[in-house]
Amino acid sequence: MATEGIEAVFLTTHNWGRAAKFFQTLGYELEFATDHDSGQLRNGDGPYVFIAEVPEDQEPQTRIVLKALDEEAFRPDPAVEVVTPFEDTHYGTREMTVRDPDGRLWSLQAPAGNRP
Repeated sequence: MATEGIEAVFLTTHNWGRAAKFFQTLGYELEFATDHDSGQLRNGDGPYVFIAEVPEDQEPQTRIVLKALDEEAFRPDPAVEVVTPFEDTHYGTREMTVRDPDGRLWSLQAPAGNRP
């Protein structure tokens, strides 16, 4: 089974409020905010954007997350370097990291409920 497209874009920022307002001006609506300076926004049926504030000594980063509908059915080609296998996340999903031929890291996200 292959991935099902882009699930999300994860962003880190030094200012959660300013970043959220930026995306809202682009048509994204706030789905939820946490009590620790993070939250999720969405524009229509497309991928969601999850933004989390990090300390000033950390460089803001962007990570694209691909959708895997079923962790058990997903079998990457042997040419794909798996950096970390599917693992539980603190936000209720399972996530795997792979490296592309140019060294970029990609995350794959699957529902937590698909595990045995």
